[in-house]
Amino acid sequence: MAKKPYYITTAIAYASGKPHIGNTYEIVLADSIARYKRFIGYDVRFQTGTDEHGQKIETKAFEELSTPKEFVDEKAAEIKRIWDLMNTSYDKFIRTTDEYHEKQVQKIFKKLYDQGDIYKGSYDGLYCTPCESFWTKSQLVDGCCPDCGRPVKEASEEAYFFKMSKYAPKLIKYIEDHPEFIQPEARKNEMVNTFLKPGLQDLCVSRTSFKWGIPVDFDPKHVVYVWIDALSNYITGLGYDADGNSDEMYKKYWPADLHLIGKDILRFHTIYWPIMLMALGEPLPKQVFGHPWLLQSDGKMSKSRGNVLYADDMVDLFGVDAVRYFLLHEMPFENDGVVSWELLIERVNSDLANTLGNLVNRTISMSNKYFDGVVNNTGVSEEVDDDLKRVVSDTRLRVNICMDKLRVADAITEIWNLFKRCNKYIDETMPWVLAKEEDKQDRLSTVLYNLIESITIGASLLESFLPDTSARILAQLNTQKRSVTEMGQFGLYPNGNKVTDTPEILFARIDTEAMLDEIERRFPSKEPEPQPDPEEEKKKAEAKAKAEKSVPDSVQAVQKALLTIDDFDKMQLQIGEVLSCEEVPKSKKLLCSQVKVAGKVLQIVSGIKNYYSPEDMVGKKVVVITNLQPAKLAGVLSEGMLLCAEDDNGDLALLTADKDVPAGSMIS
Repeated sequence: MAKKPYYITTAIAYASGKPHIGNTYEIVLADSIARYKRFIGYDVRFQTGTDEHGQKIETKAFEELSTPKEFVDEKAAEIKRIWDLMNTSYDKFIRTTDEYHEKQVQKIFKKLYDQGDIYKGSYDGLYCTPCESFWTKSQLVDGCCPDCGRPVKEASEEAYFFKMSKYAPKLIKYIEDHPEFIQPEARKNEMVNTFLKPGLQDLCVSRTSFKWGIPVDFDPKHVVYVWIDALSNYITGLGYDADGNSDEMYKKYWPADLHLIGKDILRFHTIYWPIMLMALGEPLPKQVFGHPWLLQSDGKMSKSRGNVLYADDMVDLFGVDAVRYFLLHEMPFENDGVVSWELLIERVNSDLANTLGNLVNRTISMSNKYFDGVVNNTGVSEEVDDDLKRVVSDTRLRVNICMDKLRVADAITEIWNLFKRCNKYIDETMPWVLAKEEDKQDRLSTVLYNLIESITIGASLLESFLPDTSARILAQLNTQKRSVTEMGQFGLYPNGNKVTDTPEILFARIDTEAMLDEIERRFPSKEPEPQPDPEEEKKKAEAKAKAEKSVPDSVQAVQKALLTIDDFDKMQLQIGEVLSCEEVPKSKKLLCSQVKVAGKVLQIVSGIKNYYSPEDMVGKKVVVITNLQPAKLAGVLSEGMLLCAEDDNGDLALLTADKDVPAGSMIS
């Protein structure tokens, strides 16, 4: 029976520099999903690659006295090196400078032009070079690009445009009919309510202000803009042909089962890309998953802030599988994750060295000590064995449920629960006590057999996430990885088999202080900010105090009754991110916001319409009371409260976070 095909892709990495650990997370996440799908019997096609055209690359190449092609050749090789270092099992690494890709992009552009979906016009707007995006003035945030926060500049040029609005109703219906298309759920609501329903503008799909791109073959002064060029890699990499002569591989694997991308490029993959496919008459991908970001402990990674971490540096200190474990286990399903050297050390010591490494080491050591490494099930069972076998047998089913929902961190937790149950089993059965009693030798043999069998099953499940560690465990147990069909049977480890004579230390415990010293030596912190002169600070404080005495308070606050700490503790205050916002019908004061808070989205109605427009609200990190009893305002359910400050004139100002902290962060 032929295997069912499964096609998974990552976003293609922009070939402008070395990918940091947050970028690397995506390829490791995709690899774990691809490996697991192979494990349970799918015929997997896993594609990744690099996005290599655009003004930013042309500019950077010029700055480095290089040609754009030389520049992207070097950067693409570095990205591929990192992906290979992380032991990722991709089947195809596509580059948008590949000749076959460029040829098909030209064909796609011409096809869309010939059928009237692309037309020539001119663009006058505000342009962000790093994002390669045009914006209207109303879309800017504090006068800057809403995506990256950098300055924009006025630009005007002749361009070709794609008729996006023509397909918007069809896309809205598709999303409504396929609720699994955009995941997680909160991201779907954002795309529909913020971008699709308000109306789509036609999309600029060519440029004339730079040359490093794929030429429009019938109008060579234009180059194809990033949207058609980059997004079409998902089909050109399978052998798609716009003339209708696509390869058998395309017919086999398309539509994609999963596009795995960062949440910041969700709009391009769930609006622009599906509409392009509709215009081409091709099926849409089955699912697009916008994963959260991996942030440094002090905020988003930034070279200018000196807080960028790179995968190869981390691997050099901790090893590939330790870094893979950290990336996959620490990243929540919907919320941004946090990475720090201290947290990585803690996970290596507690989860890898202690829970897993110590379990394997002492089980093999006891087998060698008591039975010269020979493993036998003598059938002397006790009630405690049944619970161990139940946990081990259920783990495969639990892992499968998690992986079906793309909850990779939860799947790993289930495997670690198996290893923790094995450690508990050792404490319950106390093999060292059994070894002292001659009539308990058969029982001791069964106990060790049960442990070896359980670890074999756990290591087999672990292969999708920590492939090298899985292989090392199975080699020490002198056995092979179990197939998915064998997972349901406990007791397949062959009697009389012999484990390795000398167990290998899988993960050594780390001296935290020594490792942090080594990290500081290799990656020294930025120079501390210069300390202010004490005398100057004293003068400023005196001047401030004098000014405060001479100017009456502009806000006269009425003192309320004093609270105890227990009263305050009853309120749950968290940071929320406004995903979408709209006016409440027939209300002069109310706005209804969808606010993401720690894995869920709250609907909150607020009387702030006179001070904020719905567009102003989207993207704000606001302070929310999240444990209020739900209530209806103007007939609309409200599940929380946004906090505001109010002056004597009744003007309101939302309380917002002054740093980019993850939605859901507690306020205490």
